Amino acid sequence: MLRVLVVFTGGTIGMRYDPAVGAAVPALGARELLEHDPALQRLAELEVLEYGQYPGPHMTLERMWEVSEVLRRELARDDIAGAVVTHGTDTLEETAYLLDLRHTSPKPLAVVGAMRTVSEPGFDGPANLSAAIRTVLSPQARGQGVFVVLNQMIHAASEATKTDTQQLETFQSPVFGPLGLVDVDRVIFGRRLLDRVVIDGPRLEPRVDLVTMCAGADGRFIDYARESGARGIVVEGTGRGNVTPQAVPAIQRAIDAGVPVVIATRCAHGRVLDIYGYEGSGHDLRQRGVLFAGTLNAAKARIRLSLILGKTSDPGEVRALMECGAY
Repeated sequence: MLRVLVVFTGGTIGMRYDPAVGAAVPALGARELLEHDPALQRLAELEVLEYGQYPGPHMTLERMWEVSEVLRRELARDDIAGAVVTHGTDTLEETAYLLDLRHTSPKPLAVVGAMRTVSEPGFDGPANLSAAIRTVLSPQARGQGVFVVLNQMIHAASEATKTDTQQLETFQSPVFGPLGLVDVDRVIFGRRLLDRVVIDGPRLEPRVDLVTMCAGADGRFIDYARESGARGIVVEGTGRGNVTPQAVPAIQRAIDAGVPVVIATRCAHGRVLDIYGYEGSGHDLRQRGVLFAGTLNAAKARIRLSLILGKTSDPGEVRALMECGAY
């Protein structure tokens, strides 16, 4: 029987309602979760690594990096066929993308969570965990990097995002759709990624800030990020990657100070592109030296820029690494 490593970091998948608190709190570890559904043990020889019981919002870039280091070490073992990481869904897509950007092994890795606690009817943790284990055991999964697996759907870590606060089908790949699905009798891949980006640096840069645009927004938060020591700034713009005219001077000040600025979009679908020419438009920002996030959402663009700046500060290399890949 093949061996799969299960790294437990916490999240709703390990939570239970606490009457003293009046809400769900971290309660289950990996072994208790596996004991909840004995059928999981029949899928593979499961090796458990208890990293922590962190709710999604408690995950940090430093903890994501630590998890990636653990996985790089453990996946180098000949007896491990693949790995599954349990995670809180609020920040699952960010951790999954960081893991994917650092994942150089052909062995599959899946990140999984749950939308319901063990105290709720229809607890989806065991079913999601089963689907994730079956995914990493599939021969077709090799060489495809990191997956996000929930609700029987298989998503690329670079494309998946949480779209609903409570629904089981919350994780979607808005631009290109899922890679495949986990059916009763088999794991089915309908497509493969044409291009994966790997950024293999010695560290990450934690001071990359994210600022969101809205109607009438000025540049105060962009200025504050620069003045307080941000090494990079991601701006979540509107539409194709546009900002207000009031924000442009602050963006220019950041660029002049040598702080890389990346533009993403707050839209759920589509990619940023420099097709408009007014002040604050994508074309205007491109002319000023702003980098484009392509189809990455702002949270993932921040993850990517953090890893890039941990590898290099050369402006040309930063641009190349930020904008390479299939958009």
